[in-house]
Amino acid sequence: MQTQIKHIAIASENYALMGRFYEALFKMRTSQRAKPESAVVVGDGYIGMNINPRRAGRQAGFDHFGFEVDDVQTALDRIQTKYPKISVLKRPGNRPFAGLSTHDPAGNVFDLSQKGMENRRDVYEDGDWKQERFITHFAVRTVIPDEVAKFYVDVFELRPQEAGDHTYHLTDGKVTLAVTPWDINDYSGSGIERPAPEHIGFKVENLEEFKKELQTLIGRNPRLSPSPVGVGPEGAARLKLFEKCPFGKFHLADPDGVLIDVTDA
Repeated sequence: MQTQIKHIAIASENYALMGRFYEALFKMRTSQRAKPESAVVVGDGYIGMNINPRRAGRQAGFDHFGFEVDDVQTALDRIQTKYPKISVLKRPGNRPFAGLSTHDPAGNVFDLSQKGMENRRDVYEDGDWKQERFITHFAVRTVIPDEVAKFYVDVFELRPQEAGDHTYHLTDGKVTLAVTPWDINDYSGSGIERPAPEHIGFKVENLEEFKKELQTLIGRNPRLSPSPVGVGPEGAARLKLFEKCPFGKFHLADPDGVLIDVTDA
């Protein structure tokens, strides 16, 4: 079965500002199909990012992700056969990235779509393009990394590379899902975060030029300044954990605090 990681979603009270940040800094394009009163939708030509308005009771930050497959029924059959405790939910018509939604064994929610399926629009239907700045990976922290990695291999045939210490890098050939262990002891000296999707990674043309552009952006519009990373003793402890991801060279966060790492390698 052919699988593509096609969607990342963030929940934010500042969704319009966040959209501008990703558009300005990472050159992501805003979808002309999106309804501006509902969400901001940006893309890099392969993967689309929904920045959804945060509603009462919903946690902010990196919320979920999504797959496009060539045969949804095959994926559903595999889930039902191998993971019968996992349920699948059909979403309402105002959810363009979410024809179906379900979750992995640790409860990480993801959407599932197929070409021709109802309830598709925005970046799914905007067509593909190539740009020099694009998403390379995202990371999920979980207390059961072995089981979670096996799930994505079993159901979606993502290609695995064991990275050691129960960490797995699973790829669709372009974007990598990093499944990383969550251990409460890793947060010694810092604020404790729940097991959840953790950070998003981008590739840029030249890292030093990117840093200069970032400072220019902050000077032109301070409202688009990244959230501080590594500030104070707790921040330094959290940054040390973040830096263990082998894909990033430079670490920052968007204005809402979603962690981002950047590389030019």
